[in-house]
Amino acid sequence: MAIVEIKVPSVGESITDVTLSSLAVSNGTAVKMDDLLCEFESDKVNFELRSEVAGTVQFLANPGDDVKVGSVICTINTDAATTTTAPPPAASTEQKTTVVNQQGTNTDASYAEGHPSPAAVKLMAENNVSAADIKGTGVDGRITKEDVLAFLESKKQTPPPPATTAPAASTQTTASVEKNAGNKRADSREKMTRLRKTIAKRLVEAKNHTAMLTTFNEVDLTEIMQLRKTYKESFEKKHGIGLGFMSFFCKAATTALLEFPSVNAFIADEDFIEYHDYVDISVAVSTDKGLVVPIIRDVQTMQLHDIELAIKEVATKARNNQLSLQDITGGTFTITNGGVFGSLLSTPIINPPQTAILGMHSIQERPMAIAGEVKIRPMMYLALSYDHRIIDGKEAVSFLVRIKQLLEEPMKLFLGI
Repeated sequence: MAIVEIKVPSVGESITDVTLSSLAVSNGTAVKMDDLLCEFESDKVNFELRSEVAGTVQFLANPGDDVKVGSVICTINTDAATTTTAPPPAASTEQKTTVVNQQGTNTDASYAEGHPSPAAVKLMAENNVSAADIKGTGVDGRITKEDVLAFLESKKQTPPPPATTAPAASTQTTASVEKNAGNKRADSREKMTRLRKTIAKRLVEAKNHTAMLTTFNEVDLTEIMQLRKTYKESFEKKHGIGLGFMSFFCKAATTALLEFPSVNAFIADEDFIEYHDYVDISVAVSTDKGLVVPIIRDVQTMQLHDIELAIKEVATKARNNQLSLQDITGGTFTITNGGVFGSLLSTPIINPPQTAILGMHSIQERPMAIAGEVKIRPMMYLALSYDHRIIDGKEAVSFLVRIKQLLEEPMKLFLGI
């Protein structure tokens, strides 16, 4: 019997163990070379494991188990490959199962048909939906997150069955049961995901190992909102992307970071300060699994449309669990926007080894004194959390004031003044 050991692959030097999140095939299943075996979740990225040979698979771990990188996750009996690949006996048309792939050609049905992706599994569990109810449109019939969303939307549009008239006594009994059910108390425990545990660990480390301080200011977004209103349609028509606020903030932060290099620096080995003549901005993105910070690199070379396109790309990859290790490694500065959730003011936590993070918040119309007159202006509070070990208070305040000036007079961004 020829047994091939399949090991957990390495996805980065800093990742030593991962969680087996889901199995694509069950024990004893015959697989072909390059068939999907399982999926892993690390503290940084999710990744798939495919078969190196053809044969019958036997897993040595269960979904939810933590396994070491380099350890054996399953074995494949290659002697079974001969049986698996042997020509099957003639079958009637009704007995042969086929599936149409994305190119429209018929292929033999595979394990992927009706198998949900990890994102789809979570969404199905949250909405009490069975895989049997959903038709997969992914590769080889795999159920994607979009398939689940489409199914849920179709259920909303389907009218509920007509209500039946029940006797009054039955109605009273039901009401009594519901009333008593409201007095029940229940607790539940759910294992933290590896990403959630990593977020918790890094946040505590940031608080314990940095001299973090936050300074605040506010910015009048009248000019930027007027620019967006005037050029929104022509901008989108030319570049194929909407003109949002984040590109202005990234551009303003980049200009300020090049003027205040300490805010764009790291502490290296406790004895050295590492400066950067480029700006790689980490943009905080909220996903169903937690907060991730994919990176937009060399922002100092980008125009507004380049930034908008880059933000859309990394945000889409983050929400579809498609981020690679390269997408989240590095970054010299972070911008987070709690305003999209309604936050008026907050103190963001530094993303180590970076030394500063800019927090955006909700835009609110407030009365402001302008040239001796009270006017209603769209205002946003800004927060800059910074590591006081290498950034002095004067630098931090001046940096935030510079961002405020650039946002309130956005023509300075384009004129380079």
